[in-house]
Amino acid sequence: MEEIELIVGNSNRRFSGVTASMLSTLPGIAHRIKLAVLGSHFIPDSIPTLSYREFLSTCRKPLPHGGQRVFHARRNNEMIQALIAKNFFGAKIRIVFTSTAQRNHSWLTRYLIGQMDGIVTTCQAAASYLIQKPSIVVPHGVNTETYHPAPCKVDAWESLGYPGKYGIGIFGRVREQKGVDLFVEAALLIAEKHPDFTFIIGGEVTPSNARFVRGLKQKIEKAGLEERILFIGKQPLNRLPLLFRGVSILAALSRNEGFGLTPLEAMASGTAVICSGAGAWPEIIHQGQEGYCMDNPTPIAIAQKMDELMSDPEKIAVMGHRGRKLVEASYTIDREAAQLAAYLATHVKDRSA
Repeated sequence: MEEIELIVGNSNRRFSGVTASMLSTLPGIAHRIKLAVLGSHFIPDSIPTLSYREFLSTCRKPLPHGGQRVFHARRNNEMIQALIAKNFFGAKIRIVFTSTAQRNHSWLTRYLIGQMDGIVTTCQAAASYLIQKPSIVVPHGVNTETYHPAPCKVDAWESLGYPGKYGIGIFGRVREQKGVDLFVEAALLIAEKHPDFTFIIGGEVTPSNARFVRGLKQKIEKAGLEERILFIGKQPLNRLPLLFRGVSILAALSRNEGFGLTPLEAMASGTAVICSGAGAWPEIIHQGQEGYCMDNPTPIAIAQKMDELMSDPEKIAVMGHRGRKLVEASYTIDREAAQLAAYLATHVKDRSA
């Protein structure tokens, strides 16, 4: 443990997008920096973990080569954990925070960010909400071995067991913020014109969103489309790549988003995308090349883009191919891990001492 140079925060026991981003980069960073994770939940056996007591004990001691360890935080409570360790328990650490939020930060978040030794953000849109300029912008990446195109979309869709010849999906927690209502309203407008397509909504429905979902299902039933517009529920992690490969079009219609990985996962899977202007999507998608990105989309505007793609399978295939090439060139998980590791390593001083 004395040789550990990087401590990675892992404070949320509920799996989230932040957790997924952290987990995806861990192996690549671990190949480049000796690290441990504060908290063992979700962490594979191959990665060392620390309790808070072990963290304090380890970080009171200098590194063997005389440098300082780095604590990488992604949440407010992780910044607080690190600051308490540094200011009250004598931990010899430098603290780096990754900020992805695209909203005005609370006074507490602004204060905590002001105490950081370094700030990472994932896109220019998120950077614009920071009072101080970030140290570096590191876009998220995806695992192109896990997310890859299917030899045949029709066969990939059929293997999922849903009706129809083709699929179009939206994935994530099922709530208004994710634009699921926009997806359903657009589907209601266009479904009868394209009977070969089935619309799927995948993701967890929390009790607070049950009423929202009931309202959408009532609209679907009233239109007689309950066999064409399906809520498939929360999916196992190992099934998600199959879903991204199987659908021909992915919709990501969030009203606000930190970064938003699903379009990249879809593009890596050879799937065309229709997105709102949230997250990093306007910075990633070349309009009309890998898909479409729309500011404040309405159901009618979304339905028009769906119709345009559904009417032209060749266009869907070309967009999917372009998306895969873009991800391979600029948005792999190894590129993200390497860029993060290189930046974090600059905070471990006197590494060669």
